[in-house]
Amino acid sequence: MMPSALERWGPAVEKALGAILPPEEQEPVELHRAMRYSVLAGGKRLRPILALCAYRACGGDDLESVLPAAASLELFHTYSLIHDDLPSMDDDDLRRGRPSSHVVFGEAVAILAGDALQSLAFQVLASHPAGARLSARRARVCREMALALGSTGMAGGQVLDLRLTGNGGGVSADDLLRVHRLKTGRFLEAALQSGAFWAGARGQERRALLSYGRAMGLAFQIVDDILDVTATSEALGKTAGKDAAQGKATFPALWGIEESEQEAQRLLSEALRALAPLGPDSQELRELAHFIVNRGR
Repeated sequence: MMPSALERWGPAVEKALGAILPPEEQEPVELHRAMRYSVLAGGKRLRPILALCAYRACGGDDLESVLPAAASLELFHTYSLIHDDLPSMDDDDLRRGRPSSHVVFGEAVAILAGDALQSLAFQVLASHPAGARLSARRARVCREMALALGSTGMAGGQVLDLRLTGNGGGVSADDLLRVHRLKTGRFLEAALQSGAFWAGARGQERRALLSYGRAMGLAFQIVDDILDVTATSEALGKTAGKDAAQGKATFPALWGIEESEQEAQRLLSEALRALAPLGPDSQELRELAHFIVNRGR
């Protein structure tokens, strides 16, 4: 069952993305076409919606003011997908059910499209929510996202992932956990913290969201690894079975599918417990946690 937050905010995020992105006819046309092609190819818009739900859970009540900033998180996510699909990275020709950016536009334009999406996302974050009195909150969010995407976050995690690929039995649980806490989890945590910063949340609220995000970021990756083994390419929107074919370190390869599923459920329980300080206002985040862990079932 689709969480109410995805149904409620998905169309609003989609509309905001269309407005944020440069039009296709604006020069350089090939770059703007590539940016719009990848961003507007669909997707759950999970990270923007997690940010919006965190904002609401922390008492935020002006969703229109933060909607562009929340939508910009999808630009970061799409930039990472474009680069992840490149032949020098995960080498995947399929994304969101259609040819990857580098297949359609060539590697050079795909790389530049990812770079431009990251720059555009920071531009939006630095401008929304508008108002001089909110400048400190905007700066905190920009800093949080920079840390989440850089060498101690997503980029660093990608390097560690590349290092482990092909190592087979030499990969430990600690190695794999470290990779995905950086590569996947750190960005999810930052999305949630962004919502908290926009709302002016207290320390206790931010700590609750951090614990929730750490658990859900890892659970998200475990389920992703399971689906790569159990789901079809049509269902995934990307090439199924590539992890095993490339010798990538995954949780099912390390623990097996049954133990991986058990760990995902344990992390779900941990995430739900973490939300206790937020009370009933965290209901949307609870629904999203169940969706993340049980998707594909």
